Order: sequence, then C-alpha cells, then structure tokens
Amino acid sequence: MNILTLNAPSSIQDLGRLGYRSMGVGSSGAMDGWALQAGNALMKNPPNTPALELALGSMTIAITEDVSFCITGALYEAYLDDERLAGYWRINAKKGQTLKLQRPIDGMYSYLCVHGGFAVAPILQSTSTNLSAGFGGIYGRALQAGDSLALNTATHLPSIGVARLTRPETIRIIKSSEYENFTSAAHTALLETAWQLQTSSNRMGYRLAGAATLDLSEPLQMPSHGVDRGMIQVPPQGQPIVLMADAQTTGGYPKIAAVIDADIGLMAQIAFGKSCRFELIDAEQAFLAQQHRQRYIHEIQEYANEH
Repeated sequence: MNILTLNAPSSIQDLGRLGYRSMGVGSSGAMDGWALQAGNALMKNPPNTPALELALGSMTIAITEDVSFCITGALYEAYLDDERLAGYWRINAKKGQTLKLQRPIDGMYSYLCVHGGFAVAPILQSTSTNLSAGFGGIYGRALQAGDSLALNTATHLPSIGVARLTRPETIRIIKSSEYENFTSAAHTALLETAWQLQTSSNRMGYRLAGAATLDLSEPLQMPSHGVDRGMIQVPPQGQPIVLMADAQTTGGYPKIAAVIDADIGLMAQIAFGKSCRFELIDAEQAFLAQQHRQRYIHEIQEYANEH
C-alpha cells in the first residue's frame, strides 16, 4: 500500500508497549483498543496485530497488491474507487485500486486493519509508534504522503460484517487515589456536569471544560508519581484532563477518578466540541464491563473464523 495523500494525524499502532512505564517509556498503542481488536478479529488476525490509525481527516491509498481489509472505530465516509464502503465489513481490494478515507461521520479515530497485518518490526515488544520518543511504527513518526506500507500477506476473505460498538450516554469511571481530597460539591459536579472536549486535546490527554470546577477540600502538595491511561487529573483551574494513549509516565496533579478500561476507547471517540457525562461505578462493575467487551471480541472471532 502506498499513501498518496494525507491531511490528518495517522500512525501505526497495536495494543501498546506494556511493561516499560517504570523506565519512563509510555505505552502508546491504539486510542480505541477495542475497535482495533474488533478489526483484527474480523480479519482473523491476533488481537495485537498492528493497524493504521487515522484521526479526523482524509487519506488516499494506492492498493499495490491484492488485500483483504476492514475499517473500524469511527464511522468513516470511505470509498474503494467509486464504491462506498461500510465500516466493520471485510473488503477485498485488487492491485491497482484506490482506497479513500474521506471524513469521519461519527467518532474520532479509525483503524485500517489488513489480513495478516502490516509488516512492521517491533521495538520493545510492540510495533506502536511512540511519537514523543520517536521510535516504533514507520521511522518513529506520524505517517505521511509517500510512505509505503508493506503487508505480511496477500489474500482474499469472504465478505462479512459485524456490529459496531455504540457510544453510551455516559462514560463509566471509578474513584481514584485522591477522590476523597475533593469537596462533596466536586464529587457532584464530576457526575452532573456536561464536559466538553477541547480542541487542545490529543493522544496524550483529553482536556475537558464544563460550567463547574472540581475543587480540593484544601491545598494538596503532591510529589510526581506514576500515572497511566484513563486517569482523570485535575490541575489547579479545576477542569479535568483524561490521560490517553500517549500519556506521560509521571505526573503531579491530583486524580479524582479513572475511566474504566471498557470505556476508554469510547472516550477516545468523542469528537472535538462534543460533550460527555461520567457515571461512577465500583470495581466489580468495572470488571464485569471489561468481561462484556471481551465477549464482544470473542463473538467476532468465532463468527469470523467460520467464514
């Protein structure tokens, strides 16, 4: 595959570089890991197979060899030559055709998964692009026009489709380590405020703004400490930041809550200017929600393997 045009942030990602945060190496990985896994399951790939992640804008790709692929995550307006494509469907493309991802209709991050995956060498047990450190993926950088993406296989799979995860009205969260250091009014505001995603957000963190502020009961001095994806930090101005895939490994802001693993991908799909509300649940409910997501992936795997 050769990238002809590209006007949006795009990179190669898998499920992330795990086990190195203590050394200062962030996990990176897909912003919506469930969408990546769904695409890989549909393509009969292992869950961690690298895919192309595209955010918001458009991309045109020349197909240089026969390939089976699917597009998951954000609902995209996409075409193979002049034929409109459906998301979460296996598509078979022939050498010489052109794939165009025009624009997202709903969501932020889309995944182009190919049967067999892209031929990318892992670094520290992951192919994910670490943009801040400059390694992984293709030359450790965002993709650009002119890049050529090698495939591990050329194949043809039967055309089938599966259901896309729909975004709920609320994003589920659990209490974090400094929850009790915030006022009761902050606890209420966290759940009752419509938090709007700001355009200053990126793969490192989603900055939210709302009518309320999340205030501490009293000033809190905290040394820098380990942080991870999903944690909701609250800087002094009282507007929350949700740490995302490229989050730093340490931070000093108090953490009021954390987005559960089952919903962090749905959080990633909130578009700039759109709002979300949070729902507080307990650890057992978070575990059950994760099991539900895993069943969703397993059901796709079973269906795909039959076809």
